[in-house]
Amino acid sequence: MPKHGTNIRKRTDGRWEGRYKVFQDDNSCKYRSVYGKTCSEVKEKLQMKLKEQEGINRQIQSVSEIKTGGTANAVTDVCREEAAVINRESMQDFTSVSVKWLESIKETRKYSTYIKYRGLYERHIKDRIGNTAIRDISYSLVNERIFRQNDKIQYSQNLKHSILAVINQILKYAAENYGCPKIQLTNKPGHIGGKRAEIMNHTEQALLLRYLHQEMDASKAGILLCIYTGLRLGEICSLKWSDIDFEQMIIHVRRTVQRVAIDGDCSRTTLLITEPKSAFSVREIPISRGTVQILHKIRHEEEYVVGGKAPLEPRTYQNRFKRYLKDIAIREYNFHALRHTFATNCIDHDMDVKSLSEILGHANIQITLNKYVHPTMDTKRRQLAILDSVYGQFCGNYG
Repeated sequence: MPKHGTNIRKRTDGRWEGRYKVFQDDNSCKYRSVYGKTCSEVKEKLQMKLKEQEGINRQIQSVSEIKTGGTANAVTDVCREEAAVINRESMQDFTSVSVKWLESIKETRKYSTYIKYRGLYERHIKDRIGNTAIRDISYSLVNERIFRQNDKIQYSQNLKHSILAVINQILKYAAENYGCPKIQLTNKPGHIGGKRAEIMNHTEQALLLRYLHQEMDASKAGILLCIYTGLRLGEICSLKWSDIDFEQMIIHVRRTVQRVAIDGDCSRTTLLITEPKSAFSVREIPISRGTVQILHKIRHEEEYVVGGKAPLEPRTYQNRFKRYLKDIAIREYNFHALRHTFATNCIDHDMDVKSLSEILGHANIQITLNKYVHPTMDTKRRQLAILDSVYGQFCGNYG
């Protein structure tokens, strides 16, 4: 319910929301919202927005005073249109819109999402296309100024995709709020590039599994769990014993952990526990009896499976994993290679893609197929060998 005498209410997600009117070009009104953790915070934001609106109204009034002829309503309509034009023209460059877009993201999205988007914008976008007019933004310009000119950064396909996603969100925000032209950037063939995700071969997997089973502790068991279930690094670091149902043999994925910058101080970071990557990442994963036995073997009284009293720092676990690989003379892999290896093993052993997609926590099977299914050479050889029998039948029938 709204707070008495105001247009402020507390939402079901715990945040406070305040609504205010914005006049449109057609003389109609549209409601916008501001958000905050407390009612007083929303009141302050609402007052700022109302002052902005008062400024526009004063601009309308001052222009109307010098207008002559026509009815009062007609003059007001013309003035409001001119003020709207002035407001739109002041928001036609990419930097101005980006600042407003980031403010809206901070108010409406998870803190970790805001930090991620702000980091991408400030590191890769701001200094390279920030002063460009919205109407001049194109893929060729982004490709030339960002992806080709920065020799210090190796732009992987995932990083390019993330940068383009941020730019597209800013462009969409500009079109919806400031009357800018609708522009959608798309990766073009030949410009995508990027390094193919790596998976561990069968020999490397065998060496790693044997090593992890020797003198097993919680750290080694956590890596085994990732190999057996495809859990993400942040998900395993934040996994609690209370998330594991030993009777039903199910793991409940309920949170993730990541290190993010502290807002307003780029030099300092904090370890942040949040909800998983997306709504689809909140999931249940069935585990085998063998996996249950491994977990029973290393079970302890502290809250977190791998970290103990607190969630483990993902970077620490990443380094620990690489040290294990070095101990058994396996080339260095990123921790995420375990997830790709798990997905490839599932497909190689005929798991249906829909089941795999849900286990991995993907929104749809296309993500699974495009990013996590990498047929091995043995799989390709086995599939092609089927043709031998087919061609043999042809020879038998017509020889």
